[in-house]
Amino acid sequence: MDLSLCSGVTCLIGSNGSGKTTLLRILSGIDMPATGRVRVSERNLSTSEHLPGFLPQDFSAPRKATCLDFLYYVAWSRRVPSTRRRLVIENALSRTGLKDQEKRRIGALSGGMLRRLGIAQATIHDPKFLILDEPTVGLDPGQRLAIRDHVRKLAEDGVVVYSTHIVEDVRALADRVLVLRSGKLIFDGTVSSIKESAHRPEPGEDGLEQAIGSLMGAQE
Repeated sequence: MDLSLCSGVTCLIGSNGSGKTTLLRILSGIDMPATGRVRVSERNLSTSEHLPGFLPQDFSAPRKATCLDFLYYVAWSRRVPSTRRRLVIENALSRTGLKDQEKRRIGALSGGMLRRLGIAQATIHDPKFLILDEPTVGLDPGQRLAIRDHVRKLAEDGVVVYSTHIVEDVRALADRVLVLRSGKLIFDGTVSSIKESAHRPEPGEDGLEQAIGSLMGAQE
């Protein structure tokens, strides 16, 4: 795969087993590619001072820590200056609707709250390179809208890779759409052009959903 990413929101789509998680883990620097290399701002990702924000699909955090203590640790690890840590933490809690949960232990959070905490830690340092794996799963419509709004702001002068199965997220956010199948990139284009790459009609509520289903399920 030969891929260059630029400012804006790139939505990554693919069925289970298509290679999305592997790609995101490589982009985040957690895993290294068997061949080739990943570079950010002309620097090798594994040694760069550039710190991406990353929300994995299976996000977890220390159950006995409070949300506030956990985010202080994250802010420190992301090299946020000590004089700004309280401010960035309050901003992260506010935009994810967790301000009233800051002293609650993580183990007592609901699934949706835990997901929002994951988004808070990924965006706490306003990264120029943000990787989100299924960020709005388990969120209610209002929370989903708030997260979309913040992602749009981060994408104005940064790169956001946004993996999702939610068609409305793609429609609302995507400047670019990538579709993976069996570890291969089979589509790279805009939302408006994705219908032209559909191979056959698929069930769905509208043309975009049908086209995505066609690309994800098309036979080799």
